[in-house]
Amino acid sequence: MRVSSGVPGFDDLVEGGLLKDRLYVVSGPPGSGKTTFCSQFITQGVKEGKECLYVTMHETKEELSEDMSGFEFGFDRAMQSDQLQFLNLVTEAGKRTITQFGTDGGLTNRLVAFIESNGIDHCVIDSTMLLQHFFSDMSDEITGFLSALKQTEATILLISEMTDPTSYSDEHYLAHGVIFFHNFLDSGGMTRGVQVIKMRGTAIDSDIRELSFSDQGLRVHTDRKVQG
Repeated sequence: MRVSSGVPGFDDLVEGGLLKDRLYVVSGPPGSGKTTFCSQFITQGVKEGKECLYVTMHETKEELSEDMSGFEFGFDRAMQSDQLQFLNLVTEAGKRTITQFGTDGGLTNRLVAFIESNGIDHCVIDSTMLLQHFFSDMSDEITGFLSALKQTEATILLISEMTDPTSYSDEHYLAHGVIFFHNFLDSGGMTRGVQVIKMRGTAIDSDIRELSFSDQGLRVHTDRKVQG
């Protein structure tokens, strides 16, 4: 079964949508569209009646809402819905919430327990770089973290700050799919693109497609290929 990304044009690149209950890494440089893509995914989940979770380690709910306030795809309404929970792991409230799900096994066990106990269908985790604040040995613990997330019955998007699409990291190897966002600066200005580098169980071509922003959020132009 596949679920919609909520991003016009993207689902056409992956045989109709993301495979359900899998882990996807969303990578790319700053300002390339990662957070907007994930916000559209969460908004789509709320519209479809899914139980959704947005986990962050650096932005408050108000800051994220402000970031998305220029778009009209419905993120503000989604944030007010009972179907979307927002968890900031660095605030006292967030720490109290997650600690209710046990004190053993660190962040990994507590977050997995939260996802399972709340019946979460769609989840966004922002981001891998900030996980280092919770892990004493990032290289070892990230493997266990991602492996545990893959065992949940949730479709999860994990934002990564990787900026080189040819450089694979642990999260890229372990994820079911890798979606990479590009920014190309040339004499004509900024060209944005999106590339599906990996997607298990899905026929992909790995070409870079043009990506644009509008007041409706991101849109993928499947008929326009970009030369990287």
